Amino acid sequence: METTDSTALLLLDLPENALAGIDLFTFTTTPRFKGVKGLPPGYHFTFVGSSTAFSERHGLWYKIADTAGTSAPPLYIARWETANETLVRETAEVEVLRWRANLGGIWREGLTPYSQSTISTESDEPQEEFVNWPKLTMHVTDRLLSRITGDSWSLSSASSARRDLEQIPGLSNEDLGLQADTELSFLPIDLKQTWREGATGRERTDAAQDRTWALNNIIEQHCGNSNLLEIVGELQFCFLMIITINNFSCLEQWRRISTLLFTCRAAVATKSEIFVQAIKALTLQLQHCKLAESGLIDLADEGGSLLKDLLARFRRSLQGLSGIAVQAVEDELDDLEDYLRTEHGWQFGGTFAKSGVLELEDGEQVRMDTTAYDEDDESGEYAPQIVDLTPDMARLLQVAGAEGLHRGLEKASLHEVESSTEDDEVAEKVNNGQGLHQEQESSGEEETMGDLDEMDMRF
Repeated sequence: METTDSTALLLLDLPENALAGIDLFTFTTTPRFKGVKGLPPGYHFTFVGSSTAFSERHGLWYKIADTAGTSAPPLYIARWETANETLVRETAEVEVLRWRANLGGIWREGLTPYSQSTISTESDEPQEEFVNWPKLTMHVTDRLLSRITGDSWSLSSASSARRDLEQIPGLSNEDLGLQADTELSFLPIDLKQTWREGATGRERTDAAQDRTWALNNIIEQHCGNSNLLEIVGELQFCFLMIITINNFSCLEQWRRISTLLFTCRAAVATKSEIFVQAIKALTLQLQHCKLAESGLIDLADEGGSLLKDLLARFRRSLQGLSGIAVQAVEDELDDLEDYLRTEHGWQFGGTFAKSGVLELEDGEQVRMDTTAYDEDDESGEYAPQIVDLTPDMARLLQVAGAEGLHRGLEKASLHEVESSTEDDEVAEKVNNGQGLHQEQESSGEEETMGDLDEMDMRF
């Protein structure tokens, strides 16, 4: 017989046909729905939207303690405020006690079990659906949640870091309606200045090519050397806020953290655990990126292009490094690349290198090398292809058969035709000028001979 001896989360006063979610599970609310039961220990995120269509979503983080063997499992309550459409934590002890006393009446019909059951295609036996939420939150901590969201541990789709709010001269965020309900305090990653104050010359150049100093500075100033993996925890936090509540500011920070980590070189040997855990986290995240309903993370468009460039550059930067720590990073990178090749058809390891000049914000120019693909590459996904022309395509190109196509390809471009016409006109003018000059010379010679005959007759 089912009892109430497990942790439960009540979601009260939700509108009908609204969107409710806990971690990676989502529900369409009904009048009977009152929440989720059987929550395992660990960090959990619940969120609500006023409709199942795209709308602003509000969420709360909870930490479920391991209370095995205790007489009263924890009961958590969140309430939807219809007036301002926000999800708030119920903290009144009287309300908690009242709902605990009536929990048996809604336990069976009103609460959805956290562990969903599915029917396997190989057997008719119900099987518990496997979820990766514990691994996706492996490095999330109390300290991290309090630093980013404040003591409330709450945020919404509109929550943003100050740097990500649109800034228009002469208008405030209040005028534009862009003020976030929660200001997010991310790690201050500035990819435009990755060197120490006062650095000049070669030091600035090295720090622009290898952002190890910037990573070390972030860890020392904002994470503490005792918590090296907090930056990985923030990478996990941002990703989860992207796929659950479509938070754009978290997407921007996820990109900044990824760019910082995968443009470091020296730190791979000294702080290899950060990179091992970051690549593991990234591999697991990419396996869940399709859950982002808004398409904020799409491995088929420019979002995937950014990541491909970073991984190609990171792989190249590992050349010349050795040691057990570096090998551990390379092993994780191999697994990530194998997944992307198999599931998304990505190609890595181009046998070419391109060089260019990167201009920094202060005007200094730094030479950079990359092995990343772009539109100019003639290998991989950009390799040229042979296409058979249909009759309609041939008619549009004004060619008929192979001979017509060959003649069409031999024709000069419009610019060349115009240049040829101009050259012909100039040549004609020159030829006309030369003929006129010759006529003038012939006429002059005849006049001279006539004058000489007149002189002979007179004398």
